[in-house]
Amino acid sequence: MPTHWMRRAAGACVTLFALAALPGAALAKDTPEKPTLTMAVGGLPGLYYLPVLAAQQLGYFKDEGLDVTLEDFAGGSKALEAVVGGSADVGAGAFEHTLFMQAKGQHYRAFALMGRAPQIVVAVLKSKADQLKTLADFKGAKVGVSAPGSSTDLVLTVALRKAGVQRNEISAIGVGSGATVLAAVGSGQIDALSNVDPMITKLTHSGAIKVLVDTRTVKGTQEVFGGTMPAATLYAPETFIQKYPKTTQALANAIVRADHWLQTASDADLLKMVPPAYLLNDPTLYVDAFHNVRDAYSPDGLMPADGPATSLRALSSFDSRLDPTKIDLNATYTNDFARKAAAQLK
Repeated sequence: MPTHWMRRAAGACVTLFALAALPGAALAKDTPEKPTLTMAVGGLPGLYYLPVLAAQQLGYFKDEGLDVTLEDFAGGSKALEAVVGGSADVGAGAFEHTLFMQAKGQHYRAFALMGRAPQIVVAVLKSKADQLKTLADFKGAKVGVSAPGSSTDLVLTVALRKAGVQRNEISAIGVGSGATVLAAVGSGQIDALSNVDPMITKLTHSGAIKVLVDTRTVKGTQEVFGGTMPAATLYAPETFIQKYPKTTQALANAIVRADHWLQTASDADLLKMVPPAYLLNDPTLYVDAFHNVRDAYSPDGLMPADGPATSLRALSSFDSRLDPTKIDLNATYTNDFARKAAAQLK
């Protein structure tokens, strides 16, 4: 080989090695096919969606080459509507949405788990505690949920049914999951509520409510559902996952990294990450709420083995239109992306 060609080849090798040493250059082959996208979230101020907030605030989406716009909605069912309607690319919401959609002939798949417990509390207002001593007393009650059809409604329905009360024997009223919950409680608009933190902790601290059902821990969840009940996930239409596998992997990488961060984050880390508007003007209370739900966060983004079946069992009792014999659970989730994401963190 002529000397000048050898010099040129050597120079090219040096250049390649230099590029490989640059941050992110080795990941060039995994550049997301769709770097700019919209994610519908069913109540971002709620601790239920803290992994999404952490991934955004800590720059994990950006680290994966993504520019993610978070569109916030009053509840998970509303966020799902945005994904179905095409105004959002992916959704952050409860796993059971994938089951509902399959029952309707539409294929959606969860690809990163954020919550291994629903984090939902059913409580009665202190002013009604004498009349509504247990769930069996809820017939005729007005119960606030984040949005009818959302996870707060599901947990309420399953818990009521165990107590012998049917969903059509109560009035479910959408009250959101943010400051609107406080307004609903303060105005006497509702007698009880099924909702999430930090609002539940705030209402408990103020003495406004009495907790009857608590799924903020794995143990409390198993008492209600008889197994592990998967909660918040990232999900998308199957067509999106098939068309944009690298984008899906990038999203999973960011969320699993956020899951991992939440396992060890200090109180100071948390308060530095969360926007002041979400702290309810009471950082101490927010931290207390976080500790109340910390057990509910997935440590690795992986769907538990018994999770989908538990969810299907609960959902079919919630909605008689859902025939469990016609649902292919394996088509409602995948651990492939989360497993790869978790392996990168080791």
